[in-house]
Amino acid sequence: MTLRSILVQIAQQEDVNFLLTNRIPRRTLTRFVGWLSRIEQPLVVRSCLALWRLFTDLDLSEARHTQFRSLHDCFTRELKPGARPVDPDPTCIVSPSDGIVGSLGEVRDGLVLQAKGFPYPLADLVGSRELAARFSGGSYVTLRLTSAMYHRFHAPCDCLIERVTYFSGDTWNVNPIALERIARLFCKNERAVLACRTEPGGIPLLIVPVAAILVASIRLHFLDVLLHLKYRGPNVIPCAARLAKGEEMGWFEHGSTIIVLAPRGVRLAPQLTSGERIRMGQPLFMLPGA
Repeated sequence: MTLRSILVQIAQQEDVNFLLTNRIPRRTLTRFVGWLSRIEQPLVVRSCLALWRLFTDLDLSEARHTQFRSLHDCFTRELKPGARPVDPDPTCIVSPSDGIVGSLGEVRDGLVLQAKGFPYPLADLVGSRELAARFSGGSYVTLRLTSAMYHRFHAPCDCLIERVTYFSGDTWNVNPIALERIARLFCKNERAVLACRTEPGGIPLLIVPVAAILVASIRLHFLDVLLHLKYRGPNVIPCAARLAKGEEMGWFEHGSTIIVLAPRGVRLAPQLTSGERIRMGQPLFMLPGA
């Protein structure tokens, strides 16, 4: 058994994993990693990448560039052209990111599932009972990005982004172990609620990138500010940004979660199952009449 496999087995033990990633000064560690990731020194970069590979299945074969100035440069890497084909069907809303499908289903009684037996109020996540009520009876999908995945996210359809509401918050880990132990975790962490509408059709959608430990920074191309822990919230930022399907919206600084919500009448793509890996551009929802 290799050293890597031994270390991975130890880190994957639930109690150990939870202690290592949550019972520590999360915000302090997150800021430290943010500082470390921007150091442009070759030896530091090579050492950090080697440590990263020791615990993850980091694969850079699809990256546009193979040399990185810093760890941050690798975290936020672009992919080669054509690496993520986008489903062209206009009745299909695609996944905005790579990810592992977590909980998914119907918004019932204003509640969304975080994990089995762990519901949370949608109004707490988005910060508005009125906004949450518009999605009553609708559908949702939770996408978890691991640290080794492609961290950029894209428009799931031709859409108009009307408003961004930013919530500063905690930096709990969002892995399955934490989701089964910390109630309302997504409602506690830093997040941005993107309220948008399909074009044409005007069907409302919510895209909620949720930050986590070592992340705590969300970059949106159509805003002139980097959303991070020092940026106080909740803060409503009106905008009128039009994006084409598959166009890049922004990125996480590391890896985290994106929750996508659609109203009643928009159904989940039939092949979606919890636990499967999905890529940006693959079907997530189907519009009425599809």
